Amino acid sequence: MAPVRGAKKRKRPEKPVPAPAPRLPLPPLPGGSDWWGVFYRRVAGHSSFPREYQTIENFRFGDKTILDVEDQVAVALMRLTTGESLQNIGAWFSMNHSAISNITWRFIESMEERAICHLKWPSAEEMATIKARFEKIYGLPNCCGAIDTTHILMCSSNQPNSKVWLDNENKNSMVLQAVVDTDMRFRDIVSGWPGSMDDSCILRTSGLYRLCEKGVRLDGQMQLPGGSAVREYIVGDSSYPLLPWLMTPYQGQGLPAAKAEFNKRHTAATKVVQIALATLKGRWRVIQGELWRPDKHRLPRIIFVCCLITNIIIDMEGTPSKEMLVSGNHDQGYKQQFSNVADDNAVKQRDDLSQHVTDGE
Repeated sequence: MAPVRGAKKRKRPEKPVPAPAPRLPLPPLPGGSDWWGVFYRRVAGHSSFPREYQTIENFRFGDKTILDVEDQVAVALMRLTTGESLQNIGAWFSMNHSAISNITWRFIESMEERAICHLKWPSAEEMATIKARFEKIYGLPNCCGAIDTTHILMCSSNQPNSKVWLDNENKNSMVLQAVVDTDMRFRDIVSGWPGSMDDSCILRTSGLYRLCEKGVRLDGQMQLPGGSAVREYIVGDSSYPLLPWLMTPYQGQGLPAAKAEFNKRHTAATKVVQIALATLKGRWRVIQGELWRPDKHRLPRIIFVCCLITNIIIDMEGTPSKEMLVSGNHDQGYKQQFSNVADDNAVKQRDDLSQHVTDGE
């Protein structure tokens, strides 16, 4: 997984915020690996943390002066799942908003340090399973994942260089690029880049691009029945360049049968990442709407932890059921981007794949 921009600032001490109420002591998380499971069984009980406001009565802390770890996690998750202001959440829990902020960031830092193993590039064994599933479900051999980007909206800013965050749709935003597997588990993410950058540019600045170009990732070869060699690849829409390790759809109308069939399967496979991103925004409302006064160094870490907890849920429950998924456009209001860049070797590989899927009909 590529580093999240802004993560290097993690250890910078935060400026103290005056608070009329005493600061709540924050005990360290348990050293055991099952600390999430304990909370998950006690409070969540299912993959989606309660978001209806009437459930808040179950989590009021009253006159508590020391919160145990499960209570702190409940506070942090309420902030991430509702996206409500610190003041509102503080009122719900009968706590000062500065204490809500401190608890939330303690939770985010703990997740970054203790649970990062849940968001990683697949091992060789895992990749073999992923490729087998992509081929079985979508008929695409040697496919290792699907990639897409989504915009996280932010309020306008009068700070210097604020125009860099203004995207092509005249909105202030930060971009998240994600690669997911067939279970909609996040395998590689990049966040922190401003909305003014297009998908192709963000890809080329990512660690994923550098590793794939060097052959460190997605370098495995597969022989098709006709004798052609196909490199490991991920699928992405027309906003990306066509590369040996990144297959994009054919463009144009009236395509031959083989190319049309490839596009059909390609479209079905890329829906995996589109649904994953829509569900991410649906579950974690803190990144769903327009963020007020976003900290551009903290926001990538919020995004990262939302992806991380999503993976933990999948690790515990398996592939999300249809009832838990969110369909629809995860980037509402944004037009499709197009890239005309195509590597010659990638053109041949895509043609070989299109012929293969047609022969297999």
